[in-house]
Amino acid sequence: MDTQALFKIGCGLYVLTANENNKDNGCIVNSVIQVTSNPCMVAVGVNKQNYTAEMISRTRKFNISTIAEGANFELFKHFGFQSGRTVNKFETFNDTKRSNNGVLYITQNTNSYMSAYVQQEIDLETHIMFVGQLVEAECLSDLPTVTYDYYQKNIKPKPENTKKRGWRCKVCGYIYEGEDLPADYICPLCKHGASDFEKI
Repeated sequence: MDTQALFKIGCGLYVLTANENNKDNGCIVNSVIQVTSNPCMVAVGVNKQNYTAEMISRTRKFNISTIAEGANFELFKHFGFQSGRTVNKFETFNDTKRSNNGVLYITQNTNSYMSAYVQQEIDLETHIMFVGQLVEAECLSDLPTVTYDYYQKNIKPKPENTKKRGWRCKVCGYIYEGEDLPADYICPLCKHGASDFEKI
C-alpha cells in the first residue's frame, strides 16, 4: 500500500491545545473536520501517545488553531517534535491568547481558532477521536490554511544526503539506523509508525 496517497487528502494542519491544573500544552494534528452544523460540532483525531490527548480526555475541553501559510518549520518542531510531559511548550512561546474555556490558542501564523467541549470520545486503537461542540470561534486572518501537501512541498525541510544506513521517517526526517525496522516501531520525534518510514 502506498501511504503517500494519504498525503493527497485535502486536510489542514492545526495546533491542538489543552489546559489542566494550570498547565498549558499543545501538539500538531492534521485530522480536524466539522461533523454537524446545529449544534456545531467538530471531530479531531490525536495520537494516544500525545500528552495533549491525555489532558483533553481528563478535562473534556480543547482549542484548535488553524495554521496559515507563512508559518515556518519552527512552529511544527516546537509543537510536534517534543513532548509536553518533559517540556513546557508555552514557557517561551508567547503568541497566544486564552479563550473563555481557559485554553490557550495560537495567534501568530494562524488564520482561525475554535474552542470546544468534548461530547464524545472514540477509541481508534492508536488514536483517539474527540467530538466537541464549539462554544467559541474566530477568524484571525485571511491567509490560506496550510494543507498537508503545502507543508510537504514548502515548509518541511528536504532530506539531507546522508551516509547513514537504515530507515528515514517521511514525516519528520528522523533516521532509524539498522537493517530491519521493527513493524511496531514508533518515531521518537513525530510519533508516526513504521508505515511512514522509507529505506535509505
